[in-house]
Amino acid sequence: MARILLIRHAPTPETGSRLTGRQGGVSLGSKGEVIASETAKLLTKVRFAAVYTSPIERTLETAEIIADPHGLTPEIEEGVLEIDFGRWAGRTLKSLRQTRLWSEVQSVPSRVRFPGGESFTDAQYRAVAAVGAIGERTGNETAAIVSHSDVIKLVISHYLGQPLDLFQRLSISPASITILHLPSKGQPTISTVNSFTEVPR
Repeated sequence: MARILLIRHAPTPETGSRLTGRQGGVSLGSKGEVIASETAKLLTKVRFAAVYTSPIERTLETAEIIADPHGLTPEIEEGVLEIDFGRWAGRTLKSLRQTRLWSEVQSVPSRVRFPGGESFTDAQYRAVAAVGAIGERTGNETAAIVSHSDVIKLVISHYLGQPLDLFQRLSISPASITILHLPSKGQPTISTVNSFTEVPR
């Protein structure tokens, strides 16, 4: 059975105030690096087969901090890239909450395609496909995937058998760890969601 650790990137100075999306040039900063290091300490006993990451700076930086104690180099996985928010990218959350589309994002996300961007449905499809493929490659070992809040929520929602319109009920905090178990046969299980506790070997 593959054990997949889904890890949200550590916070950036913009986390919680601006939807940076796929925009470049947004790094963790000193505070984010410290928080990523704290998550890395929770994973020191884990034997990773590999560490995968979205190619965005904040995820790659987090993945490098997590992979370094294990002597690993993060592998880029485009399938767990941040959602393409289109014209929403770069805007403040305060301004987005005033749009008509915001309520649909929260209540009926299955209907939403971001202006000039991606739909939640498409994002879930490609992220689940990527995680499933990583699970197959991992075999009976453990792998980490450093990704983004909505992407992790969409993946977990799928494996829970939860309707997409309910995925916003999940909470995935910066630098948190969610653990997914993918057997070669039988049902997947989720043992931990949004955790900040030490992960056993």
